[in-house]
Amino acid sequence: MDKERNHRRFESVYSRKVRAGKRRTYFFDVRKTKGDDFYLTLTESTKRFNGDGYERHKLFLYKEDFNRFLTSLEDVINHVKTELMPDYDYDEYTRRHEEYQARLAEENNEDDDGEKSEVETEDDMSW
Repeated sequence: MDKERNHRRFESVYSRKVRAGKRRTYFFDVRKTKGDDFYLTLTESTKRFNGDGYERHKLFLYKEDFNRFLTSLEDVINHVKTELMPDYDYDEYTRRHEEYQARLAEENNEDDDGEKSEVETEDDMSW
């Protein structure tokens, strides 16, 4: 019974995943408290170099901090984009990811010879 209660306690009610290259993934999870309140967990999951599992870092964000957090996050991102690195192409990785997804979809369809393509997973993608 404790195991089931503990599982429900940490269960996400909404979740988004952002892949960031070969080794890093971000998870945005909305979780519910015992008092029927909600909070966010932001998790960075990084594949270890030795291939032995993942390293995870979590940030808990509560509703009373949502607006200030978002305002500050947007502020610092805009500062980097406009003041520190205005010439950098911030859409480069989005384009590369979209190109990879299109290539993967195309290559996952079997060739005329019935052979599968070499690119099978996003882990095969080189950034």
